[in-house]
Amino acid sequence: MASKNALHWTIAVAALGYFVDIYDLQLFNIVSKASLAGIGITDPNELERWDYLLFLWQMGGMLVGGLLWGWLGDTKGRKNILFGSILLYSLANIANAFVYNVESYSFIRFIAGLGLAGELGAAITLVSELMDKEKRGFGTMVIVTMGALGAVAAVFISKIQIPFLHFASWQISYLIGGLLGLLLLILRVGTFESGAFEKTKSTNVRRGQFHMLFANKERALRYLACIAIGLPVWYCVGILIKFSKKFAALQGIEIEISHAIVFTYLGLSIGDLLSSILSQLLKSRKKTVLIYLMVSVLVVIAYLFYPHKSATLFYALCFMIGTATGYWALFVSMSAELFGTNIRATVASTTPNFVRGAVVPLVLTFKSWEGSIGIIPAAAILGIISLGLAFWGIYHVRESFGKDLDFQEN
Repeated sequence: MASKNALHWTIAVAALGYFVDIYDLQLFNIVSKASLAGIGITDPNELERWDYLLFLWQMGGMLVGGLLWGWLGDTKGRKNILFGSILLYSLANIANAFVYNVESYSFIRFIAGLGLAGELGAAITLVSELMDKEKRGFGTMVIVTMGALGAVAAVFISKIQIPFLHFASWQISYLIGGLLGLLLLILRVGTFESGAFEKTKSTNVRRGQFHMLFANKERALRYLACIAIGLPVWYCVGILIKFSKKFAALQGIEIEISHAIVFTYLGLSIGDLLSSILSQLLKSRKKTVLIYLMVSVLVVIAYLFYPHKSATLFYALCFMIGTATGYWALFVSMSAELFGTNIRATVASTTPNFVRGAVVPLVLTFKSWEGSIGIIPAAAILGIISLGLAFWGIYHVRESFGKDLDFQEN
């Protein structure tokens, strides 16, 4: 076991990596229309269409990347994948500043999604295996709380203009994100690999094989339940906040999507901080997530059906949505804790990215329904499905707080 200082350094680097991860993930939502206009897409209908199509390309990349990085994390090591994913999405960020048409933009967002898919799973797996079983919740708390602030940073950086550079502000934002990621690679010196992984590597046990998750009914249900628990987070981010301008317009309110993202991710940061502390006090991941799910139901109802009399109230509801769904750290931690060392990185990488990937059918369904049944009914039905599956999931998983992680799946 490495020193306490080395452990703290590893947690700090993982947290900074997730900060840049979320920065890039939300930067696209902030600058997408400005960047599309910058490459010549000016028709309002085309802007709207490519805005969500590029988003789907990005999320599709994350879906594929979750499988790739999970397998590599269990076969090549958590630390190597942590920095490999940072390198890929950093280079994609830089390339994004130089896209010239929607085809190149789609390809780069897919590559960026591949890279973004690996950081969180590798970080949570690594830190969970390095820390004491009674305190590892605090390690994941630091990672996810810090990461959520990356979205806030993206909003402010997207406003930067440098007169002597011949770049638009959206290009500068992508370049800054890429450079921040590359600087992180320098910090890899002093981080260390998981002892649990090193121990497993010396055995003949099969590692990183995704199909093992469906080798028996109990394990398959355990895995599907973990995915279901995370669905409300990206239902809220991918539907309610992504299209918040439309929901506000129904009430006759004009808002800025960047402001909605800031308030949502400030809420997520605070929510992740509080949920991690609460789970330590209750010594239960399940009870904490259940409390958050019940609060989420109330907040989503208020967002969709309560009259929004001002932009201030609307932004307050965005903040409350973020806080109510701020159990992302617990969700990923539970996923890592419930599975053996030989497929832990696979689970920790695929579960959050399958949840993110679920945004693809959610958005397509929402866009399909909004014209026929209306925006509010479409969002409400998808909310019932997402939250209903999450309640089913939390009912079917075992408690994972304080669980010894030195075990393998047969």
